[in-house]
Amino acid sequence: MAGTSSRKVMIIAAEASSAHYALKLIKLWKKQQAQIEFFGVGTLEMENLGFKRIGRAEEMAVVGLVEVIKHFSHLKAVFNQLVEAAKTEKPDFVILMDYPDFNLRLAKKLKALDIKVFYYISPQVWAWRKSRIHDIKTYCEKVFLLFPFEKTFYDHFNVPNEFVGHPLIEDLDPSLFDQNLIQGHRQKFGIKNNEIVLALMPGSRFGEIERNFPVQLETAKIILRKHKNVRLSICVAPTLNREHLLPYLENFSFPYLLIKDNPNRMICMADLILVASGTATLMVGLLEKPMVIMYKVNWLTGVVGNWLVNIKFFGLINLVLDKEVVPERKQEKADPRHLALLLEKYITDPDYKKSVIGQLKQTKKSLGYDEGDKKTATEKVVEALNKYFK
Repeated sequence: MAGTSSRKVMIIAAEASSAHYALKLIKLWKKQQAQIEFFGVGTLEMENLGFKRIGRAEEMAVVGLVEVIKHFSHLKAVFNQLVEAAKTEKPDFVILMDYPDFNLRLAKKLKALDIKVFYYISPQVWAWRKSRIHDIKTYCEKVFLLFPFEKTFYDHFNVPNEFVGHPLIEDLDPSLFDQNLIQGHRQKFGIKNNEIVLALMPGSRFGEIERNFPVQLETAKIILRKHKNVRLSICVAPTLNREHLLPYLENFSFPYLLIKDNPNRMICMADLILVASGTATLMVGLLEKPMVIMYKVNWLTGVVGNWLVNIKFFGLINLVLDKEVVPERKQEKADPRHLALLLEKYITDPDYKKSVIGQLKQTKKSLGYDEGDKKTATEKVVEALNKYFK
């Protein structure tokens, strides 16, 4: 593939998890020495690999009706810039990643420009607003699926698709399960062998931090008062800086570690985790760490969401395992006292903790992982898309 410099790919990765998977695609294409110009929406990390950012993921990762309305003018401006860039640059194809309301509108515009559109990290149309499947079928060339249960749904509507597996599995280096290495990593942060590490993962969007982080801190206070051998670790998402969380910690009197590191390494250091709902729950589950899932959205978003969403669980790890393996609480039920009790059970009931870890060990299998398959999800997507370069 080397030697062709006219190849262009637009990628729309407006959220932390999507950007992580987009980064994998770019790295693999570069490893193949593909001369490709990448542009669209992404992170600073993507930009450092030569990606031309028209939209910044950290400014676009908003969730909920109220938040979208508040940021509408900015989102609209980026949308228009992307359409103009597509007209000017004429990419070989476009990769859309999650972010459905924005991306499906963009797909319609791109289709009118006769540009091929692929969806990787497809919207959860099987969970809510199923009518969007018709837009996907109309505007997208093909959808790459992460979860085995999605295939039946897309096949039913005759949408061209390919199950590639979940790219998070690619990050599961054996060292992440090596207890000696984990202990060494903990010691670097001054964590003693007899200490229990409670990690907080409040989310990757500013709105999530605003709603979830204060609740998580109040929950941590309850546990830290009762259990003197618990150390608190606060995990900073890749799309955020430590400074984004510091205002919430001004009046927090307990010792804490504020860590921005590789997400998997941060998770591995923990013994139990209070995590905001999202892809992070899947990461925690794959690393077999006991957790409690919580989530708070704006009141109006919550009311509309309850009306539209038709799934048994909102925690992705429970959805994948098809049962409530770990506790999940949202909105008013996600209150500090209740969350603290759920987390404490992992501390006071070793058999319960062991049972949860045993069930989490099934995550890879539930994601359709096949040890005999030598190709990763990223490799499968790149291989499929290489055929579409002009």
